[in-house]
Amino acid sequence: MGKRDELIEKYAEELEQKCRVTPNLDLLRKVTIGCGPAIYNADASTVSSTDPDELRTVRDNFLIKKLGLSESQDLEGGIDAVMETYGRSNRNKYRAVVYYLLTQHFGAEHAYA
Repeated sequence: MGKRDELIEKYAEELEQKCRVTPNLDLLRKVTIGCGPAIYNADASTVSSTDPDELRTVRDNFLIKKLGLSESQDLEGGIDAVMETYGRSNRNKYRAVVYYLLTQHFGAEHAYA
């Protein structure tokens, strides 16, 4: 089993244990692959829910550019809902898990078809 597969397993556990979500493993794999090499970097592999610049990056680079959502949608509300689901007290919010939850929240699975 490769490093990426190990990380996908870890992300699936995060979704089940911390978010109480049963993951669609095919979608989780696609989202994880879409994160690219960031998943292997300790700093880049996580999202800070308290850093406005980080959340702006998630909005602009993931929600708008990758998922093709428009700014007229409540993007900040979606990010806020996902952070609440993940648990604000969790220090390490993995980028792939956040992106997976956002993809499902906005019903944008088609971006990974």
